[in-house]
Amino acid sequence: MRLLFDENLSPKLVAALADVFPDSAHVDRVGLGSVPDSDVWEYAKAQGFILASKDSDFYDKSALYGQPPKVIWIRRGNCSNRQIQLLLRNKAAVIMAFEQDPELSCLRIM
Repeated sequence: MRLLFDENLSPKLVAALADVFPDSAHVDRVGLGSVPDSDVWEYAKAQGFILASKDSDFYDKSALYGQPPKVIWIRRGNCSNRQIQLLLRNKAAVIMAFEQDPELSCLRIM
């Protein structure tokens, strides 16, 4: 399972979570920093990523267009990268089940 982390999440999450979510990427590292959300959406869709963001914009796109790509909406306010890392690790089984469910397009985690 590959996650594409939005620019509102730290690029350090890619390496920190490589054991759980191998081959993940960050938008800045794939040349998508500061581009429109529609470009990030299309890239995630074309490359087979699940899009992870703290921003509701991708949740809205998911509700409107469905999937792919699937979207993980991280519903946390200001918090450390370590807290995000722990959250994603603790929810890994839920995220894997989400990936396999053909009916679901968005997963909200808190």
